[in-house]
Parts: sequence; structure tokens; C-alpha cells
Amino acid sequence: MATIPLTRRGAEKLKDELHRLKTVERHAVIQAISEARAQGDLSENAEYEAAKDKQGFIEGRILELEGKLAAAQVIDPQSLDAGGRIVFGATVDLEDEDSGAKVCYQIVGDDEADLKLGFISISSPIARALIGKETGDIAEVQAPGGLKRWEVMDVRYV
Repeated sequence: MATIPLTRRGAEKLKDELHRLKTVERHAVIQAISEARAQGDLSENAEYEAAKDKQGFIEGRILELEGKLAAAQVIDPQSLDAGGRIVFGATVDLEDEDSGAKVCYQIVGDDEADLKLGFISISSPIARALIGKETGDIAEVQAPGGLKRWEVMDVRYV
């Protein structure tokens, strides 16, 4: 199985979700199944079917998280020495050449990505275009609205 890159924050987030699923959600759905079973005829019991479906989802998610954590390669951006190049975990300040708009992104794993918080996935087009660039370089990204050119203003490992 291929390794899955995660930041420390991302790994902790997945561990927290796994813990919550195992200790809270799993027990709650078992209780809901038990209560629905007590209502009698299971063949036409919508609550029972819904609880069983939820149980299937929870167990599937637990297996998925355990697999991801087992294959995780946890990378601490602060310990990186990439010589100013953009690598996984780096935080970059960019400026759009056309509009002058400035943005700040951290390149993270797929499970951590949240554009509203400034976290972009390593597999996103913009992150792939940025990898290996340094301050002052131009990254060209094919966006839905056409080709975008971003100048790398700063690279940090925080």
C-alpha cells in the first residue's frame, strides 16, 4: 500500500475522528438498533433499517481511517529543510499576476484539504504546479477560467 502524506495536525484530526467513532458513535448506533429491535416486527421497522445503515457507514469509516493511519507518513513542516523550495507541508504566499490578488496556502494531504482555511491538497492542480518552485518563481495553473499565473512571494515551513 502506498504511503499517505499527512501533516501532524491532519494525523491528529483523523485519530480524533477514529476515537470518536469507536467510543461514541459505535455505542450510540448499537443502542439505537437495540431500541428499534424492541419495537417488534423488524421487516417494516424504518428505525431499525436506518440504524443498521448508519452502523454500516460507521464501521466502514472506522476501517477506512485505520487503513489511512496505518499507511500515513506524518510530515512535520517545521522540521523540513527544503532550501526554500515548495514541498509538502510548506506554506506559500502567492500573488495573481493578472489581478494582484494575494493568497496564502499550506500544501497538505487529501484528507486535510479545506480551501476556506487555506489548506490545499497535494493532489490539486495548483499544488502540483507549485511543488519545486521557490520565491520569485511563476507557477502556471490551468484553471476552469483559463490559465492563471501565480508569483511565489514567500515560502515558509510552519
